[in-house]
Order: sequence, then structure tokens, then C-alpha cells
Amino acid sequence: MTPGTPPEDPRDTPRGTRDVAIVAFAQSDHRRTTDGMSETDLLLPVLREVLERAGLAPGEAGFTCSGSSDYLAGRPFSFTLALDGVGAWPPVAESHVEADGAWALYEAWVKLLTGAADTALVYAYGKTSAGPLRDVLTRQLDPYYAAPLWPDPVALAALQAQALIDAGETDEDALAAIAARRRTAAADNPHAQLRGPRPQGDYVVRPLRTGDCPPVGDGAAAVVLAAGDTARRMCERPAWIRGIDHRAEAHALGVRDLTDSPSTRLAAERAGAFDAPLDLAELHAPFTAQEVVLRKALRLADDADVCPSGGALAADPVMATGLIRLGEAAARVHRGTADRVLAHATSGPCLQHNLVAVLEGETG
Repeated sequence: MTPGTPPEDPRDTPRGTRDVAIVAFAQSDHRRTTDGMSETDLLLPVLREVLERAGLAPGEAGFTCSGSSDYLAGRPFSFTLALDGVGAWPPVAESHVEADGAWALYEAWVKLLTGAADTALVYAYGKTSAGPLRDVLTRQLDPYYAAPLWPDPVALAALQAQALIDAGETDEDALAAIAARRRTAAADNPHAQLRGPRPQGDYVVRPLRTGDCPPVGDGAAAVVLAAGDTARRMCERPAWIRGIDHRAEAHALGVRDLTDSPSTRLAAERAGAFDAPLDLAELHAPFTAQEVVLRKALRLADDADVCPSGGALAADPVMATGLIRLGEAAARVHRGTADRVLAHATSGPCLQHNLVAVLEGETG
């Protein structure tokens, strides 16, 4: 590498050099509370299921990566306890991200691109019922100016929703219709926490009502990635990751246009989302107004098939919800009901950090 030349970005690897796919996906039944269960108890059945689907023995994956939050667990290095569910003997190549499992999948994808492994186990979990979630998530804000005021995620999402209403891009009736569509779709999802339409309820923070907000609950998810012919041997119809990228916006909400998501748009462009039509999109939109923003950023038509699983409005196990969007999208490819799908994950207040992946199944 010549002086001044930036290091190679794995996202710029020529297509076909090393294809990577999601070959298996499993998730828990998401519930309001899982009293008496540890994170490991919650995770273990999911890990067993995904490894069985992939035909892997415990510890056989070439790389393991997890996503979770010490803030939710209430103790440092909490992810090390969950390794009991993976099986740490014999020793495994393992990594962890303090983020949603979608970003753990991104790290594992990079690992497989380098050729350092042929398979990877990725998992994530969240026990959000264990404490006051709205208070805990204020800790992700700017510690000097924002966090001391204790604005919680619902209050910040309400600011975003009101900005959209003031801009004429939505109204409360349209937001209620989004909530009804998502939970109606979730009626066919046995893992969802909220299934079927329900009243919008009272205001939580105006203009958001109970129905505009995600449920608090516990859950876990896992996927297995594999490269090239290994993926073809492990799965009848792998969901190939044709593009994946993530971008972040400014930490300070005051310098952002909350009615738009340029980071989502840029990530989608980098992932190739606009290169060909999509069969469906799994969007990580915990609040109804955020779906309005994401649809605009991703150029999704009004009749686009969005969140057939019900999305985050049906189940939101924080730190696993984004990985579930990738898994749900991949599962449609595995079953042959879709050929080209988009999956989106977000982190931070008001869609601050966004990841977009495009998955395809082989045809012909």
C-alpha cells in the first residue's frame, strides 16, 4: 500500500470474491416478562435451534459474535455470562459488540469476507423488562447537555413525530393506521408479543399514543452465516448478503432534521438497495412515525410490502430487534416466498445510527 492510500474497505470487495449468506435463523417467543430466567436461560433454546437448523455442533462455528447491552443488564461485561449458552470449551473465537445484534452480524460478515472463517454464529438478546427501560435509555444521550434533562426515548420520538406532523408528512390518523397494519401482520407471527389490532390507547407523550410505541419485552435471536459452497451445503436456498452498510448521524439532535434520515439513504445506496426492485422490506421502526421517515429515505412505495412479521411494533427485545429484522427477511428467502429483500436496523434516538442490508436468493 502506497503512503497516503486508505486501507481497503471490505464493503468494496469485488462482487463474487467471497459470497456470504444467512443460512439459518431462530428467535424466542417474545414476552412481556421472563421473571426467573437469566439471559443465558433465554438464549440457550434459540442457540440450540439455530445450530440444529444449520447442521452445526456447539462450538463448531468458525467465529462467534454477540450483541447486547450492559446498561440493560445492569452490570459490566454481562455478555461473558451468556457464553455459558454458547459453550466456551473447547475455546471459541468470540467477539462482542455493545449494540444491536445487527452490528454483530456486520462484524461476522467482515470476518467471513477476510477468509478467516467459513461459518459464524451471531446472537443477540435483551431483557428489557428487568428495569425502567425509558430511564435506562437516556444514558445513550449526550452526557453534558441532553442526558441531565432525562428526555426518554418516547419523548424524543414524540418530538420526531410532531416534526413530521408540522411538516405535513403525516397525522395522528395515519400513524394509527401504521400501528394497525403492523399488529395485524403480526397475527400470523407466533413469536410476536403483540398480535392483532388493538386500540391506540391514551397519549404517552403527545402526539404519540400507546399504540404508536413498541412493547417492552424480553427476547433473543440468532443467525448462522456461511460463505460460498459451505452456505450451499448448509441451506437449500441461502439468503446471500449482496450488500450491507451502516452510517451514523450527528449525536446532537438539534443539528439534525428529524423528518429525514440521510444515514439510512446513504447506507441503502451503498448496499445496492436502489439497484433493482425489492419484494419486501423489514424495517426497524420502534415508533410509528419512524416508519414514515424510513419509507421516504428508502424510496418505498405506499403499497410496498413492509414488515410482514409485524416489526418492532409487535415485539421489541432491545438489542435483538435489528437482528430479527435481518433474520425475518432471510427466512422469506429461505422459504422461497421472496427473491430480493431489504432489512434495516437502527440504534440510538430518533434513527441516529442505521444499517441496511440487501439479501437475495439464487434463482434458476
